[in-house]
Amino acid sequence: MPLSARKFLRSVSGSFAPLLAILLIPMVAALGFSIDYTSAVSTRASMQNALDAASLSITTLATTTSLADRQVSLQDFYLANGGQGTAKLDSFVVATDGAASIKASAGFAMPTAFMQIARINTVQVGVASAVTKRPALTEATFKIDKVSGWWDKTMTLYGTKFGETNANKLMKIVYVHNRFGDPKGYGTSSVYTIDGTTETLVQKQVCTTTTVISFYGLPTGTITQISGIRKYATTCVNTGVGAVVNVTDMDNLSLEMKIPNPNPGLGGGYLPSGTKETLRSDDPATSDRLFIDKVKTPANTTVDIFTAVPCGITGSQAWEDGGSLTNNTIDDADFSYFVTGKCAFNKRASETVLTQ
Repeated sequence: MPLSARKFLRSVSGSFAPLLAILLIPMVAALGFSIDYTSAVSTRASMQNALDAASLSITTLATTTSLADRQVSLQDFYLANGGQGTAKLDSFVVATDGAASIKASAGFAMPTAFMQIARINTVQVGVASAVTKRPALTEATFKIDKVSGWWDKTMTLYGTKFGETNANKLMKIVYVHNRFGDPKGYGTSSVYTIDGTTETLVQKQVCTTTTVISFYGLPTGTITQISGIRKYATTCVNTGVGAVVNVTDMDNLSLEMKIPNPNPGLGGGYLPSGTKETLRSDDPATSDRLFIDKVKTPANTTVDIFTAVPCGITGSQAWEDGGSLTNNTIDDADFSYFVTGKCAFNKRASETVLTQ
């Protein structure tokens, strides 16, 4: 080691100690500031997550909840999710079409550990969150178009309320084949709304088929069929407006088509090979029997009825209940009905999206 270095290290004059102390002050301060900054970043991240969760949670409250109650819930959810400080509901606006936009913010005066050296006792940490919520289905109307087929069948709308697990029957359409012998096999369809154990008939379609010599001069709307040398004419008469179903309190909706085996004692009865007796919109194995606006549902798909029923306009749906989908087109389907939806602000969580 050089002589000058050894002398420097052996020096006891005390002239280096004050200098070292002076140099250590900014070094320690810089290290302390870095620790406080890292703590602030971590705190901000946890606050952001908590505020996002709280903002989403208040959109699932009942539509009658006041702004003051939403503010209380926002703060409660914010703290429950690890947020620090105070959360504030800055705005909660519902447009005339039911679309909602929510803005919230949160602030926290984070105590410092090392920055107090510079007389900075707290650091203000702030976060913001914004949520948009699309209008959700609150009312669905089902109205029979045309039903045919050689097997009786029943389609039922099931709904599961928020916070519940058991589905309730909300609506059903019962079809009875007329057994006349025409190729398509038209019959009588009855539409019911269901409230608990009470069923109310709200539409009935009675289709009557006869054989005719000629199709000339038949009334407008007559359905014509030919089988061999026989000509068939079918007329359908509708009464009622269809089933109007309130689904405001429903978190889940599904459709079920049941085709009862007409003669189960024969080990399969008259149902064609490959026919399933139960089809469901929420069963990926059978949902492809449902057509929505003339488009076949893709295989292995779960259908969300909330999005399958259009808002403010009339759409169409149809089921194919036979043994196979020959051409995979709407022509295969023989249980056709119209659907119309009314949409508004709803507490259904799946309609909510974070935008900030």
